Amino acid sequence: MPCLDEAETVAACVEQARGFLARSGVSGEVIVADNGSTDGSQQLAERAGARVVAVRERGYGAALGGGIAAAQGEFVIMGDADASYDFANLDAFVERLRAGDDLVMGNRFAGGISPGAMPHLHRYLGNPVLTSIGRMLFQSPVKDFHCGLRGFKRSSAIAMGLRTTGMEFASEMVVKATLMGMRVSEVPTTLRPDGRTRPPHLRSWRDGWRHLRFLLLYSPRYLFLVPGLLLFAVGAAVMAWLIPGPRVVAGLGFDVHTMLFASAAVLLGAQSVLFAVFTKTFAVQEGLVPPDLRVDRLYRYVTLETGLVVSGVVLVAGLALAVLSVTAWAGTGYGAMDVGRTMRIVIPAALLMVLGAQGVLASFFLSVLGLKRR
Repeated sequence: MPCLDEAETVAACVEQARGFLARSGVSGEVIVADNGSTDGSQQLAERAGARVVAVRERGYGAALGGGIAAAQGEFVIMGDADASYDFANLDAFVERLRAGDDLVMGNRFAGGISPGAMPHLHRYLGNPVLTSIGRMLFQSPVKDFHCGLRGFKRSSAIAMGLRTTGMEFASEMVVKATLMGMRVSEVPTTLRPDGRTRPPHLRSWRDGWRHLRFLLLYSPRYLFLVPGLLLFAVGAAVMAWLIPGPRVVAGLGFDVHTMLFASAAVLLGAQSVLFAVFTKTFAVQEGLVPPDLRVDRLYRYVTLETGLVVSGVVLVAGLALAVLSVTAWAGTGYGAMDVGRTMRIVIPAALLMVLGAQGVLASFFLSVLGLKRR
């Protein structure tokens, strides 16, 4: 149980959990991971029969990480020490863990939420939206990403290499269990109004953003790759459509000005795709996400030399178009030219030169990232 100034409820939670252990015949202990309480929570927890572990680094995730590290059991069940969860009825969690599941999530929406137990903002917006995003980005089976009552194999939690220290720890555990192909299940869980008279530590918008930020950072495919490919494809299509000449659709004229914006979309799309590759490579190498065969294939076929050759061809093509435009300008005696015709050469020339140079730099950077692998 993570704990920060829970003097009003921590003793009752510990007694309830110890009662479950005695009733069910489970050999276990109750650990309170104290995060610097100043209201005497530590002494109350110890008197109730808990083992108190002091965790200096502040944060919900930090407290849980310290508690998991100190635990001696094969299985760990974690839950808030605010009396909002029922520690007397953990049979379903133990049953699923004994059946071989790595992570067993409580589902408050399936088990029941008592009146006043969850703010409307969390119940109808925050939790459903963030859970839906997590399920979409990671194909996770979990329908309540942020339930604070969950059980897991201690060895599995350690294998996840959990790193976040704040409230987003809850999302990190679900995401990593899913990415690592662990067995994940859910059991119905009831949620009651907490027993505190002070405000909760959770800050809706701040912590909601931290969860969303974490989900996006762990999914470069949807943060960078998919938007980048769409921008690149749309921009390239519009440029190809306008190269022959101006177009009119439903009375609206499209000319080189539109082509200029389309070239910006191509450039931004290419950068976004490269960011996806960089992020994925770094995340795999640093152990933030499990190894990915696609990264192995990338370094097998996309070498520094390959990148330099392809980028060089693009760069030379851009330079050729630039020379062509200068030659046309010289043919007029370096005087005024038809902007519409000239820009149809100059814009693709500038774009290809920038893409080629960017490709050269990206090839070297990818090679640097690949040094650790080799």
